[in-house]
Amino acid sequence: DDTEVPVRRDDWQYYARTEKGKAYPIYCRRQNAAGAPEEIIFDQNAAAEGHAFYQLGGFEVSPDHNYLALLVDTNGYEDFVLRVKDLRSGEFTADTADALGFGLAWASDDCTLFYQTTDDAKRANQVWRHRLGDARERDVSVYVDADPLFNVGVRRSRSGAFVFLTSSSFTSTETWLLDARAPESTPQLVAARAIGVEYDVDHSGDWLYLFTNRDDARDFKVMRAPVENPSAWEEWLPLRTGVFVEGVDLFRDFAVVSERVNGLRRLRIAPLAETADAHYVDFPEEAYGVVLDENPEFTTNVIRFTYSSLITPDSVYDYDVVARTRELRKRDEVLGGYDPALYHVERRMAPARDGVLVPVSIVYRAPLERDGTRPAILYAYGAYGHIIEPTFSSARLSLLDRGFVYAIAHVRGGQDMGRAWYDDGKMFGKMNSFFDFIDCAEFLVRERYASSDRLVAHGGSAGGLLMGAIANLRGDLFHAVVADVPFVDVINTMLDASIPLTAQEWEQWGNPADPAAYEYMRTYSPYDNVRRGEYPRMLVTSGVNDSRVAFWEPAKWVALLRAKKTDSNVLLLKMNMGAGHGGATGRYERLKEVAFRYAFMIDQTTATENRQPGG
Repeated sequence: DDTEVPVRRDDWQYYARTEKGKAYPIYCRRQNAAGAPEEIIFDQNAAAEGHAFYQLGGFEVSPDHNYLALLVDTNGYEDFVLRVKDLRSGEFTADTADALGFGLAWASDDCTLFYQTTDDAKRANQVWRHRLGDARERDVSVYVDADPLFNVGVRRSRSGAFVFLTSSSFTSTETWLLDARAPESTPQLVAARAIGVEYDVDHSGDWLYLFTNRDDARDFKVMRAPVENPSAWEEWLPLRTGVFVEGVDLFRDFAVVSERVNGLRRLRIAPLAETADAHYVDFPEEAYGVVLDENPEFTTNVIRFTYSSLITPDSVYDYDVVARTRELRKRDEVLGGYDPALYHVERRMAPARDGVLVPVSIVYRAPLERDGTRPAILYAYGAYGHIIEPTFSSARLSLLDRGFVYAIAHVRGGQDMGRAWYDDGKMFGKMNSFFDFIDCAEFLVRERYASSDRLVAHGGSAGGLLMGAIANLRGDLFHAVVADVPFVDVINTMLDASIPLTAQEWEQWGNPADPAAYEYMRTYSPYDNVRRGEYPRMLVTSGVNDSRVAFWEPAKWVALLRAKKTDSNVLLLKMNMGAGHGGATGRYERLKEVAFRYAFMIDQTTATENRQPGG
């Protein structure tokens, strides 16, 4: 049993809780008054009955708190169905739409809802306006983008004043403002898309605030513009050397700017009054992760964030931006008498072959005698600018207590060390991601945290591409490799624009129709570089309903590996026949998937030579 810390929205407190033996959350609310009874607004367990898979892609309560809009996926392919529940009667309305993408937003009239549809390649390409009670045929298209490089989006500002209609590629952005009080009005353009210019918009008072890389601000800065003249941008928080701006969240009287310095996130509290000074929320540990929570209240002096580290469980704090004090509201309970003092965290910098220092976050059960005898796992993702934070996992304790060293390689392709870190790990710099991972592994071996005969490499999706590449390049360095839903058939996938995600990905990997891009991709595409020779022990996982990395990619890769490899090392393909890219949905089924993966890692790193599965 577990219960979230309630989130205040107007006169209500919203939260989710779980019950022992039930796989999904129960979403609840109660009024702010003392002793108010609990109201269950959506029991996902009841809704999931009869479905092996049940995922929510959207969950939005109307501003008047009378309706709940949901996006439901029951097979993992991420084709969502819209459902609307009347929270006064407890009944679902007749309002519905299918084949939708992620994203929902309510207008301020409490009866108008915006949703997104996708094209044949599952690109979010259109935003629609739906009025409660109307048939689907009466819904109105309010925004459409035909450019295959761009995905559209829709969201409501925290202030409630606007619905933002966005269109973004990996290198360019465009945003339109729709008056949330007049949902049938004409959207207003903030700034037209421009090559290489990205921006994101939030609102407070008379101003729009934009974090952007405009004017060669590679690590981003914050600008603002009058609501009445959105194109008149002026600098508000300038570009600063060594500071990467990740986002800005607006409240009535202040902004929270998420920044990254030396690979770690910090929160800058910046009052909107011109005369007030900004300050930072400080965090104590050598390596940690912090994320600003939903914080739906616009008029407040208190923000909520969740903090954790490799040894500190998820900890929910309320922070008073005026008093500059924090209150711990909840720390996740770890069963079994967990004592963080038994474990140790290190942040090391591993030298890459080109001289760049790559951060490595390391955790283990202390004390550690660095003699290379412990089994070790090195994990990485390394793509899309996605950052792998060094945060807590209770499941990981199962490995640490068995003596494993667990390390995260913050390789190029992520944005851990700023935008250049991302840019240097994509397109014609993609090999840097693979070399960084190999160099971090060699660092761990050289520093005697691990040895090659007990070292496991792990990554998923784009991180699965990383696994495929390093298995070809330096399979001898790793005892075992675990590749989850791996993107391994790079060239064939990127040649077929009808496949989901392909066209947009041309700005990540390149378009193989370009000879130079083809030649570069040909040097690392895992499927195209399978060689005759020895490979590590391998576990490959996939889902038959995966819309992001089609199941045939890992299946054909495994078939080719089996045909060409010359060793007798185990090579397993585990296909989930009822799920998609994210695997199982119920919390118990997710734990079973983790347990299977861990069992493989433990078995292979403790097995005797030539031991067969189950032997």
